[in-house]
Formats: sequence, structure tokens, C-alpha cells
Amino acid sequence: MAAPGGTGPVGPFPTGVDTDDDRAEYDKLRRRLLWTFPSGLYIVGSRHGDRRNGMTLNWCTQVSFDPKLMGISVEKPAVTHELIDAARSFTVCTVDREDRAIVRKFTKPVDVDLGARTLNGFAFHDAHVTGAPVHDQAAGFVECTVREQVDCGGHTLFIGEVVNAEFQKSEDTAVLRMEDTRMSYGG
Repeated sequence: MAAPGGTGPVGPFPTGVDTDDDRAEYDKLRRRLLWTFPSGLYIVGSRHGDRRNGMTLNWCTQVSFDPKLMGISVEKPAVTHELIDAARSFTVCTVDREDRAIVRKFTKPVDVDLGARTLNGFAFHDAHVTGAPVHDQAAGFVECTVREQVDCGGHTLFIGEVVNAEFQKSEDTAVLRMEDTRMSYGG
């Protein structure tokens, strides 16, 4: 299995890509192409009991109109995975493009200060329906309850039904995308 971030050649490989060097070059090309697919950057909130976490995530998409379903793919060893699996809920917060530095603060498990109501020093509040954390600076957020989990190798695709949605900033706020940063994940 490839390491997080998609390092190392991973099959399948097309006909004619037979040597280790060919596979390595093909894998690099495929990752470069996959990195060109537009994707957002979000902060996913998770909570089980008194434990809370916020995590930078870019594998998120709406997967159904009726009902409104969101799919997020979370690496299995992540704290967020553990909390979503236990609580069966999560939030997805969009990030204002002007706040791009925030996402770097949520790439590892967070320091939670319940007294100050902060995650890594950033204010949060608990969502109305699920109680999962919502980043106060988020442009908007959805709350989801897990309807299904799909094993995807090193990740789990959590499919959640949107049970609440709110804007916290103007609806026309430009939200952060992967290409707005120097970050990369996937491929």
C-alpha cells in the first residue's frame, strides 16, 4: 500500500508499463494529472463525548441531491476517523480564501481548550444538531450524520446526510481550494 499522500508506485499499470522505472515514471505522471482535478480545502469537525478534533481535508464532495449526502474520505489512523466512527457525525467547514493559513494548523491532531472554546487557538462552537465542532471563522458549514461507511483501502469514505447547513460569512465569500495553496494530498 502507498504511504499517505500517494507516495510510491501504485498499480494498476497500463500495458507497456512493465519495468520498475516505467512504473515509477507512470505513477508520477498519474499523480500530477490527479493533482490538477479541482478540490476544495475544508476543516472537518468531529466529536465523541468530550473529545473533539478539527482536521484539514480535501476529499469531500456532494454525492446525492435527494437526500442531500456528502462524502468525505478520511485516513484510517486519523483521530478524526476514530471520532466520526464512534459518534456517527461530522461537520464540514468551508474556509475563506483569505484565511488560507488556517488549514495548515489542522494537519495534525489539535490542542483542544474547552474552557476557552478553541481548537489550536481558533475559536469554535458546537454545531446545533450533532454537537461536532464548527470553526468560528468558517465561511459556512454543513452538519452531517453518517449514513454509510465504505472501506477504501487506507481511507474510509463516510457518507453523511446533511442535517443542517449555515453560512457564517457572506454567501459570495470566495472559499479556499487546493490550488490556492502549495499543499498537495492525493494522486
